[in-house]
This record gives sequence, structure tokens and C-alpha cells, in this order.
Amino acid sequence: MDFGSCCVMNVQGEKEPMDFGQAIRALKAGKKVARAGWNGKGMFLWLKPATVVKSEVCCDPVLKKIADDNGGKIPALGTICMFTAQKQVLTGWLASQSDMLSEDWEIVE
Repeated sequence: MDFGSCCVMNVQGEKEPMDFGQAIRALKAGKKVARAGWNGKGMFLWLKPATVVKSEVCCDPVLKKIADDNGGKIPALGTICMFTAQKQVLTGWLASQSDMLSEDWEIVE
């Protein structure tokens, strides 16, 4: 499995679907992934890496106050985000049991 090539290929050079574990490894390698079985068009996941949020760039007043109270910055954990069929960003996507057990995951270009 070579995530540098943007797809998982079999020995015949054909694109092969992945299981959930392979999809997670692809996310960690900086790839976007989606399930072929999802009904919405254009949906995909990506990993937003951990970072430090500085209060001066924070637009969320609650988060800004937390950062200010923490010396002007606050560590933020990494999270899986989804681009939804409605063209919105969902932060903190959670996999269903069906998602975890499916073997139709693909890398999205």
C-alpha cells in the first residue's frame, strides 16, 4: 500500500477499495478519503492536525477567552473533519459501525 501515489492499487494496477484501518492510515498520511457507499456526492474526510491556537487569530469568543486565560494560546487536538453533501464542514466526524466495518473506502483526489 503506497499512499504517496494517491490510490491503493492491486497487482494489475487497478484501484482497490480499502478497509477502515487503511482509510485511517491514509488520513494520517495527509490524504482525503470517502466511502463509495455514501449517498451524498462530493463528501470526503480529512485529518485536521493538532496545532496551537493563538488568541489573536481566534474568531470564536469562547475559544478566544480560553486561549487568553491560558497565556494567549491553547493546544488544539487533531480531529477528523468531513466535507458534507450540503457543502458544509463538519468538525469532529464520528464513524458509524457501518463505516468502520465497510471495505469500500477510497482515496479522494
